[in-house]
Amino acid sequence: VQLQAYGGGLVQPGGSLRLSCAASGGTGSDNALAWFRQAPGKEREFVAALRWGGGRYAYADSVKGRFTISRDYTKNTVYLQMNSLYPEDTAVYYCAAAQRLIFSNFGVPSLYTNWGQGTEVTVSS
Repeated sequence: VQLQAYGGGLVQPGGSLRLSCAASGGTGSDNALAWFRQAPGKEREFVAALRWGGGRYAYADSVKGRFTISRDYTKNTVYLQMNSLYPEDTAVYYCAAAQRLIFSNFGVPSLYTNWGQGTEVTVSS
């Protein structure tokens, strides 16, 4: 599966932004689709993930209650709605896909085999 992420930009603290990740080449129901982010000088970290076929969602503690991951089957797209953004949310955000990934491993970046190119999010006044 090929992934293309977009929707990043500059937003003020407290603002909102929605990222999109278009998937092409086939997305199986047992695939996991996830968002990770990497801030300058830091390691890539897990943000959120879902199972494409439905029923399982995971979030990093730092974004729970502020970010929502969702999908649109008709558009083969995964979204990340980000609300109440903080400056520390500034990072390059990547979408990723993994096949037959069990829920407890949703947050492990090394288990994802397909990655999008990243979209930059800057939270600043």
